[in-house]
Amino acid sequence: MKKRMFMVLAAGMTVAMVACGTETPAGEPAPAATEAAAPTEAAEPTEAEAAPTEAEPTEAEPTETEAAGDVMSHADYVAAAVDDAVKVDVYVQATQSWWEDKITVYAADKDGAYFIYNMACSEEDSAKLTQGAHILVSGFKAEWSGEVEIADATFEFVDGTTYVVDKAVDVTDLLGKDELIDHQNEYVAFNDLEVVAKQDADGKDVAFLYNWDGSGAPGSDLYFDVKAADGNVYTFTVESYLCGQDTDVYKAVEGLNVGDKIDAEGFLYWYEGVNPHITKVTIK
Repeated sequence: MKKRMFMVLAAGMTVAMVACGTETPAGEPAPAATEAAAPTEAAEPTEAEAAPTEAEPTEAEPTETEAAGDVMSHADYVAAAVDDAVKVDVYVQATQSWWEDKITVYAADKDGAYFIYNMACSEEDSAKLTQGAHILVSGFKAEWSGEVEIADATFEFVDGTTYVVDKAVDVTDLLGKDELIDHQNEYVAFNDLEVVAKQDADGKDVAFLYNWDGSGAPGSDLYFDVKAADGNVYTFTVESYLCGQDTDVYKAVEGLNVGDKIDAEGFLYWYEGVNPHITKVTIK
């Protein structure tokens, strides 16, 4: 069951940046932090990465449009109230798949990040929303189970500049702390994690589930639990409409074993607590 699963069924797939897929943009409910079992021996190192880029990272600083008008800074956006009209000048970092003239976008500027849910978009324009693409987005600030997003959005392309966040922000030490939410929707890294067991429908310990409750099949979202240095257990998600079953990260998570030691990267999504959309897993 995904966020808004009862309202939409996904179809189609447009690839941009690290990803593949359309969202029903929430992950499944992330379980509360619990104590986990002791680690077992780690697997041999491998690296898996979600077919990221369609544009090479650039070191250039993003620029604001000249005719900014009522364009908000990231600080102004954060300060805005839920349901306020917002307008932001941002750069695409990834998209979920286009569906029925809508697309969900992970975006950023030099000061922060944004999650733009079901933005109005033609299929032709969706193909142009590649990593780094510069767009001006208008919509309304919204919130869903802790995730702050832009809803009812429209956009226009801005010519001349691109910007790619090419280095994940390490937030490992912020797990379990209130400050973590300040990085919501940013591209982040979590290091030195241990894969701990989830239970499938038969009560068997497994390293991951298809869907949050194990009701899915290959091609569904993947859910796996990790224990961090703070001793708590967190649920991470491979959002299938962001990184589908043919991507390296999807295959890597399907290959995890309980006790594996991993590093992970992804977008810091929120659903009843931290529930990142993982785009890269490295087994140590």
